[in-house]
Amino acid sequence: MTHLRTLLAALCLCAVGLLPVPSFAATELVLWHAYRAEEKAALEKVVAEYNKANEGKVKVTTLAVPYDAYADKISATVPRGKGPDLFIFAQDRLGGWIEAGNTVEPIDFFLDDATKKRFIPTTMEAMTYRGTAYGLPLNYKVITLIYNKKLVPTPPKTSGEMVTMAKKLTDAKAGRFGLAYAYNDFYYHAAVMNGFGGGVFDAKNAPTMNSPANVKSVEQVLKWKNKDGILPAEPSSALITSLFNEGKAAMVFSGPWFLGEVAKGVDYGLARLPTLDENKGTPMKPWMTVEGVYVAAPSKNKEAAYDFAKFLTDAGPGKTLALEGRQSPANQAVYQDAKVSADPLLKAMKDQVDVAVPMPNLPEMSMVWTPATSAMNTVFKNTATPKAALDAAQKSVAKDVAGLRKK
Repeated sequence: MTHLRTLLAALCLCAVGLLPVPSFAATELVLWHAYRAEEKAALEKVVAEYNKANEGKVKVTTLAVPYDAYADKISATVPRGKGPDLFIFAQDRLGGWIEAGNTVEPIDFFLDDATKKRFIPTTMEAMTYRGTAYGLPLNYKVITLIYNKKLVPTPPKTSGEMVTMAKKLTDAKAGRFGLAYAYNDFYYHAAVMNGFGGGVFDAKNAPTMNSPANVKSVEQVLKWKNKDGILPAEPSSALITSLFNEGKAAMVFSGPWFLGEVAKGVDYGLARLPTLDENKGTPMKPWMTVEGVYVAAPSKNKEAAYDFAKFLTDAGPGKTLALEGRQSPANQAVYQDAKVSADPLLKAMKDQVDVAVPMPNLPEMSMVWTPATSAMNTVFKNTATPKAALDAAQKSVAKDVAGLRKK
């Protein structure tokens, strides 16, 4: 009773102003991201809504980090406890950060089935490394078919239709092509590679650069270039943009980033990449990059950080990120919204992601790019056969991976 009387007396004194009212500081969270323009504005709007709803309890502050320096900044600062509580990044670096240690917090302890089921399954797969979930998927990006409606009234559904259509629209001497895309870039080539059942690692994470399916996929694109003649010889991004804007490229394989470069006078449409007649009608399957929300391992407020990550990846914030930020949320419920489902870009990205493949999030993935790029360049400069070029890539990747695993 004595303690109760003391407490009541203290409360009375607080009430009459003789003692200060105890204050409880809000938990402060810092979120890093690399968004700019409308993406940044949409994220900040959602964060402001969260802060208002949790006033006095939690406050989230955002920091936009320049993209070119972003990955290195995470690697250098987060493990030392000098970074944010949460950060947003694509899954391609995930495995490396996990193996490096003290960077990304596993979230299986927090994650329940209802939250898992919110997301397009493959986006959750991208957040998983060696059977453990390390983040919640926020947005995804994929390449799709972008076409000039004036030249292509109805987009092709099969590779056979695409080639037939593209041949009619190609006049190489006049600099006109039915199809233009960065086919010598391994990222863009992955759609054809995956469509043939290929890939860069097997189920045991061993490199498979020169698998029969991979060789066949490169041979197929070489046929489109040399025999069918529907592709430009030097497919730089600047050339592809220029051709499309000048009405000299009827169809392009690219992602949402390309649309910002399309001239205002060009009436374009989006459609799913064609199926491959050369592989029993299997869809082309582009790589999907998924931006996840990760809790930093050294954060002292992991529970609050996860709560915010869960909020950010919910359907309500997802609609804002989609309609105002022009992003493609991983939350499936977002696409049930009438405005989202009626948006041509968002609808096209969702249609395409249904057949996309998550880009591997293994640390070994960083060792693939240089040998793969070299292989693609030698093939399309006609200085090596697809088999010989991919054999060389396989040898290089296998050597680097073996070196990594000895460390």
